[in-house]
Amino acid sequence: MLAREIPANRINYLRLLKAVSRAELDPQELENAIKGEASLCYRLLRYLNSPVFGFPAEIRSVRHALVMLGEREVRRWVRLAATLVASQSRTSDLLLPALVRARFCELIAPSLHPADADLFLVGLLSLMDAILGLPMGLVLEGIALDRETRAVLLGESSPLSPIYELMLAQENAQWEKVAQLSGRLRLRGSFVAECHWQAMQWARQMTGSLPTGS
Repeated sequence: MLAREIPANRINYLRLLKAVSRAELDPQELENAIKGEASLCYRLLRYLNSPVFGFPAEIRSVRHALVMLGEREVRRWVRLAATLVASQSRTSDLLLPALVRARFCELIAPSLHPADADLFLVGLLSLMDAILGLPMGLVLEGIALDRETRAVLLGESSPLSPIYELMLAQENAQWEKVAQLSGRLRLRGSFVAECHWQAMQWARQMTGSLPTGS
């Protein structure tokens, strides 16, 4: 069973990811999952009140945060926050590349029209196995993902494979491969480079705004 295989202090991060991956959000379930981890709840409220978000009024509770954010932003926010906090309990070296990958994929997505795939989630989950110290198969267990996303994260053939490979090639400065994959995806090289630069700036801003302490 999942609960017997995953250390207790990591179960809530997976519960959060599962809660926001369902077709219909259950606000009460989501609120309970966030409150189930006191440190996560505290950090989320401080994080949401940071200048990055710029909400006009202070967010005082988890329920308030869920009301203020639309469904799309709730999903994005929870995924991002769970990654930010989970990575602090392991190694911060994984946090920046996870955020860069997520934002990079999100920025190139409008030019690709990859069906209904959430490319931000693809990039974010691509390092979740290392962040949580768990096999990717176990991380994805119970999370509602489309077939293409699940396949590419498990290293299997997928229509998203060229996008995933481009993400890795750009990250590793494999310029010939970047050029090849960009051409295959009909993306300009300058556009890909600009998206990666913007992703790095965004990721640095995100990590710089994360509160320290427990």
